[in-house]
Amino acid sequence: MGNCFFDVEGGKKAVGGAQQRPNSIATTNNNNGGHNDAVEFFFRSRGIQPLFTQLELSLSASNLLDHDITSKILIYLRVLNLSIHNSLFMCFDPMAVVYAKKRDGKLEELGRTEVILNSLNPAWIEKVTVAFQFEIVQPLVFHVYDVDSKYHNVPVKTLKFNDQEFLGEATCVLSEIVVKQTRSLTLNLNNKNGHTSLRNLGALTIHAEETVSSRSCVEMVVHCSHLDNKDLFSKSDPFLRISRIVESGGSVPICKTEVVKDNLNPIWKPLCLSIQQFGSKVCLLTWHMQFHLLQDNPLIIECFDFNSSGNHVLIGKLQKSVADLEKLHIERSGANLALPSPHHGHEKYSFLDYISSGFELNFMVAVDFIASNGNPQNPDSLHYIDPFGRLNSYQRAIMEVGEVIQFYDSNRRFPAWGFGGRTIDGTTSHCFNLNGSTGAFEVEGVEGIMAAYARALHNVALAGPTLFGPVINTAAQIAGQSVSYNSNKYFVLLIITDGVITDLQETKDALVRASDLPLSILIVGVGGADFREMEVLDADNGRRLESSTGRVATRDIVQFVPMREVHSGQISVVQVLLEELPGQFLTYMRSRDI
Repeated sequence: MGNCFFDVEGGKKAVGGAQQRPNSIATTNNNNGGHNDAVEFFFRSRGIQPLFTQLELSLSASNLLDHDITSKILIYLRVLNLSIHNSLFMCFDPMAVVYAKKRDGKLEELGRTEVILNSLNPAWIEKVTVAFQFEIVQPLVFHVYDVDSKYHNVPVKTLKFNDQEFLGEATCVLSEIVVKQTRSLTLNLNNKNGHTSLRNLGALTIHAEETVSSRSCVEMVVHCSHLDNKDLFSKSDPFLRISRIVESGGSVPICKTEVVKDNLNPIWKPLCLSIQQFGSKVCLLTWHMQFHLLQDNPLIIECFDFNSSGNHVLIGKLQKSVADLEKLHIERSGANLALPSPHHGHEKYSFLDYISSGFELNFMVAVDFIASNGNPQNPDSLHYIDPFGRLNSYQRAIMEVGEVIQFYDSNRRFPAWGFGGRTIDGTTSHCFNLNGSTGAFEVEGVEGIMAAYARALHNVALAGPTLFGPVINTAAQIAGQSVSYNSNKYFVLLIITDGVITDLQETKDALVRASDLPLSILIVGVGGADFREMEVLDADNGRRLESSTGRVATRDIVQFVPMREVHSGQISVVQVLLEELPGQFLTYMRSRDI
């Protein structure tokens, strides 16, 4: 199939070989955008890695309100063709600052841009890095200042904001940016604390791009010889795709070279693979441990013949660690590419690629109304509504999960059901509309779910037993209908329960059938019940569910979390509950070749 030769050089470098920007805020503690050490410890102690993607935020502004009267006078005098020396007048010199808003309302600076001189429509070059975490809500606050000219020679990171003129503030949630097809969001500038100004203060545009960052990287130069020719009337146009192997046994692409046209002996430009590209586990280690793990981690190197249609033809592939590649370089030898079976290679898309391209997550919720929850009128009931506003476990689960997923649904109309309750007609139902309607099962937003739940506690008597099958089948029916309409929706059903299910096999059957659909199911156990049997539904042990007919689930679609396990510290149940969701989403999309 041909040979590949490698020049490998390991070392410590800046991100992508670029040097550190002098005007950026370069403290790792401030560049995490909501990073939580307690959450990370919880995940690591269980062998789980939280999903986070490094994003670079680019900022620009338009039509900023010029507070600098003298600048206006200058422009006016120039219109009159009067000769005025520029130094007599102040200029409009904007800069922007990005903050993460914490749960206690405090602002933590993530970074700041450079100062652009004399511009009402600045496009700043300095980027601000933030770690996007799907499973949490990440509020951002942006401040724009006019920097006094006497501070122009002062390093930006040392500027005191009290000495500068405040021009405006904008706020958003990071999710609102990444769901946009362009990954750009434009916001009107307001006065501080979100107060709307009577004057137009201008607009701020934020653009997010995925990035990788690490101080350590491996640099390599790869070239091939005597490649098989896959083109009929010309030579192949080869490129390489390098992937890392993940714990599940699959692979994740981390790098792709440029295409070398019409060449069976290509030499590609040098590649620099950062520590983060090798996986988040490596990032958590010391540098010496990183280096050794990086050396031993296997890489899959695939060579494709480029086709403009996107159906790139695999020429050959091999699997080698960085240490193996370095040995080839030292020995001045090569390795043969192999072709296990002829097939077409396809680019793999990330979760953010799908979301920014218009795919949506549709939130559904099902609430347990069995009698073991206790009388809702009693303060010790799991369904007790506190008059002072303290949320019970059901309300917390709805709010925490809903607040995250709502940003990924354009119309924010959510199906909401109850199960195990005795409705107004006296019958016990295992899937009734939470809003009391006989037809419409959707409510408006997370607030609508909360309101429907509170009303249902007055209109529905707690009964039992605990059956999941009817609710799962109803959600699966909706997901199945969306497939027939070629909808771009993926459904997320949240089931909140206080008891062990009594229809375990029927639930398994329903989950196996639903595993072919765009559906994930999140189960939260509240209260003190023994939930060990429930963990069977969550295939974290690697064994997929099997139905009563012997059919095995296509994929794992369940995540189960007992709330008491994550309420002992600062960890939010939603962070544990949602950490598998992006992977389940991607598994479905890739299995359908979407």
